[in-house]
Amino acid sequence: MSGAGKPDFFYREAQRLGYVARSAFKLLQMQKQYKLITPGSSVLDLGCAPGAWLQVACQSLGPLKNGGLVVGIDLKKWKIPADHCDSRVQTVCADVMKLPRAQVRELSPQQKACSVVLLDMCPLVSGISSKDAALSLELGMQALNLAESNVGATTSSDDNGVLQRGGNLVIKLLESEDVQEINQICKPLFRKASLLRPKATRSSSREIYLICQGLQSQAKT
Repeated sequence: MSGAGKPDFFYREAQRLGYVARSAFKLLQMQKQYKLITPGSSVLDLGCAPGAWLQVACQSLGPLKNGGLVVGIDLKKWKIPADHCDSRVQTVCADVMKLPRAQVRELSPQQKACSVVLLDMCPLVSGISSKDAALSLELGMQALNLAESNVGATTSSDDNGVLQRGGNLVIKLLESEDVQEINQICKPLFRKASLLRPKATRSSSREIYLICQGLQSQAKT
């Protein structure tokens, strides 16, 4: 729906093309611009319900013979969309905020690091801009902490991030001064860090995406 509550172009297109949500077009735009997911990639989708990004990620893997894997994690139990998904898509019911890296790595092929980590989650908004932005940043930092071993480092043996060297990370945030804070953290860790407001974003939304390409600093996979 549009900001006014009426069906808009992307809403109608999602229904026409078999996507479960208009958010599919956000990842489609990122994929077209940045080529984040390549054939045979292993993709981790954090907060994956209702599954639109799973659909796009699976499409981006190419034909089934190319291999690859898409793992979605969400608190909700729900069915994998029938359209645009195949046997390479799996889902896990779990709390992203409490997942240890070692458990996430067990979900990937040969328990190795993933090629791409996606976060399209938003906190339950309170209507208080500063509070919502802070919660959004907390989710984003959790995704970064899962992906990269040098962020939030502890003395724990669980010290390998889930994103492989050269991998890509996408984080949804709510526009605020905090966006620049996490952007500055990511810039030295990745070959390139960019901010994007996709065309499919509702006009009333404060969503913005941090797109990090080519992880440079990471422990062995």
